[in-house]
Amino acid sequence: MKRTSVVIVLALVALAVATARAEIIERVLVKVNGDILTQTDLEARQSAAIRQRKENPQTMTNAELNKVLAEITPQIIRDTVDELLLLQRGKELGYHLTDEKFKQILENIKKENKFETEEAFQTALKTENMTLAELRKSLEKSMIVQQVQSNEVLGRISIAEGEGKAYYEAHKSEFTTPATMMLREVLATVPTKAQGFSVAQDAAAKAKADALHAALVAGANFEKTVAESSDAASKANGGLIGPIGVADLEPSLRAIFQPLKAGDITPVIRTASGYQIFKVDTLTESTIVPWDKAREEIGNRVAATKQAAEFVKYMQKLRAQAVIDWKNPELKKMFDQKVAEELSAADRAAGPEKK
Repeated sequence: MKRTSVVIVLALVALAVATARAEIIERVLVKVNGDILTQTDLEARQSAAIRQRKENPQTMTNAELNKVLAEITPQIIRDTVDELLLLQRGKELGYHLTDEKFKQILENIKKENKFETEEAFQTALKTENMTLAELRKSLEKSMIVQQVQSNEVLGRISIAEGEGKAYYEAHKSEFTTPATMMLREVLATVPTKAQGFSVAQDAAAKAKADALHAALVAGANFEKTVAESSDAASKANGGLIGPIGVADLEPSLRAIFQPLKAGDITPVIRTASGYQIFKVDTLTESTIVPWDKAREEIGNRVAATKQAAEFVKYMQKLRAQAVIDWKNPELKKMFDQKVAEELSAADRAAGPEKK
């Protein structure tokens, strides 16, 4: 009996140790209505996120790796919890990936990736360390999440014409093509050295530019003057530069160019390169895209803004109705911070009139 008892005790101890090890390996970080996120799950998502950033953890120091993890983990935690909630809602609604739909998706994957044989497709799966069952599970998750978003949120958004016109008026500058100019230039360069330039050289360059300007104002051909006298690299193409946005010029230059018309010549202008003279070769006036032509893009913009706001509200509702049991306080803090940032961003996007 004693020997039997000892064997039983040893077996129980071994089981306890194995269970403890399993808990360490598969440590639960959070439960969402009973579904769990484990340490292994989190690490897999972190690795995938790092790969998407095209960074190699093997070449990173501990400090660099910790910095990257601190940047990506809050978003991963928020996204994972929300994904679980959306999947649960989808299953409540009866969404699932049928065999027929799965076959159709597989055919599209093979076609898009030019897998001409089943063997090539299976080789690609092995390269990704994925089985066909795992691929189906991943595709089903994506499909269910998208279907919930579409049917529960996105499909319920409507845009009144008044909303579109109000957006157009408030953002008219975004539908305005700014005025641009094509210029021709003549440059009288001022040679510079490490210690600067001489007054004599500067005076000589200015005198040259003044003489060229006088000749141009008197009717000299600008392109011929460029070919014979300009020191600029643009000399090779007749001094042509641009297009240049008038609004992009610094204020002092904008004041010179804004009143000009095609064919006008500027006074001599001192620049970092020396003394320059410009001619407005062509001028494209500022134009506004009319409402009728902008209507579709505006509808898309307004819809995207409303959809984003409604999705935030929808996720707030799902989170409030869920039982989220955090096993790691630090991850809960990250999650709460990310949700707060999301709500703040939604408030800013809504504008003061929506608050």
